[in-house]
Amino acid sequence: MPTCLNCQKKLEGRVDKKFCDAYCKSNYHYEKNKIKDQSLFKKVDQQLKLNRRLLREFNKAGKAVVRAEYLIERGFNPRYFTNYWKNNKGDIYLFVYEYGFLKRSEKGKSKYVLVQWQDYMAK
Repeated sequence: MPTCLNCQKKLEGRVDKKFCDAYCKSNYHYEKNKIKDQSLFKKVDQQLKLNRRLLREFNKAGKAVVRAEYLIERGFNPRYFTNYWKNNKGDIYLFVYEYGFLKRSEKGKSKYVLVQWQDYMAK
């Protein structure tokens, strides 16, 4: 008699049945997919979401300055961004959706200037 692939209980019913109920089927596939290596898409998407959350969290007023090490300690990775904007001075702000950042150095300390996307930036 076949057994459930998730909980190993004996199965009753159809001959080709693999799981005893919907919970076991769902749990089996969840655990199986959790073990698989994450796809590149998922890794990039997760990093973009984390970057956006951190930028939003540290930039509640629309403009802020934060030490780079402080953001990076929390998982921020500046290599992941969605778009950029170049101002009149030639500074290039990198954006994660509507939240942007610009790396600066002041007195030997790396900092990020955080901004929010504004309508005039689209021009």
